[in-house]
Amino acid sequence: MDGMIGGSGDREAMLQVARELRGEIRAGRWLDRTTGMARGMVQGNLVVLPSEYAADFQKFCERNPKPCPLIGMTKPGDPGVPVLGDDIDLRTDLSCYRVFENGTATGEVSDISRYWRDDMVGFVLGCSYSFEEALMQDGLIIRHLEKGTKAYVYLTNVPTEPSGPFSGPTIVSMRPFTPPDAIRAIEITSRFPDVHGAPIHFGDPSMIGIEDIANPYSGQPPEIRPGEVPVFWACGVTPQIVLEEAKVPFAITHKPGHMLVTDRLNAEFSTT
Repeated sequence: MDGMIGGSGDREAMLQVARELRGEIRAGRWLDRTTGMARGMVQGNLVVLPSEYAADFQKFCERNPKPCPLIGMTKPGDPGVPVLGDDIDLRTDLSCYRVFENGTATGEVSDISRYWRDDMVGFVLGCSYSFEEALMQDGLIIRHLEKGTKAYVYLTNVPTEPSGPFSGPTIVSMRPFTPPDAIRAIEITSRFPDVHGAPIHFGDPSMIGIEDIANPYSGQPPEIRPGEVPVFWACGVTPQIVLEEAKVPFAITHKPGHMLVTDRLNAEFSTT
């Protein structure tokens, strides 16, 4: 896709790239991951639920801001998220969705228009792609981007704080760094609380229940080089395992790596 990978140029140029990519996704011409695409622009994780569960899930996000930083929420039945973009349509603007029925993922689709109902409420959660740009701007190497793969994602034993039917363990994404670079990464990501913020752990993975670092919950096995330590950030895939445990009758999420590309700049989510 020529021109779809943006740099850190002026706002209008980056906004145009984001809208063009969203248009390609909406038209069904881009079905791949959005990792590394429309750089400079915020991407989001998605959860869609019937309105009867919306208040509990909103409170779940408020109680668990690390894995579930809520950056946009729709009105019942309205697929638009004006705070993130004037023309966003949650029914069509992600390249792949996961459909859940009674806590089980029953399918993947590229358009959820036929599943959308008047009582549906969409939640958009901040994504680590935003702080990855800040890490790269500071000269840090992101291994999974270097390898052209999804982030390394793991299931932990770190509990989330429950709300209504929603509870479960925290999912994390991992990036390996040398200790000095890990310190820099912690400092940088601390400035982005709305897109997961600082890591929840670094070093020995068994301390958060990860027994085999070579066997991720999602993604390819990582390459951790001599002298590097794994650094773990709370991940927006967490709601998907929470939905499995809640067993709500119906829900929709993004497929990991297939995010909502918004009209907001990553820089807008930095505290400095």
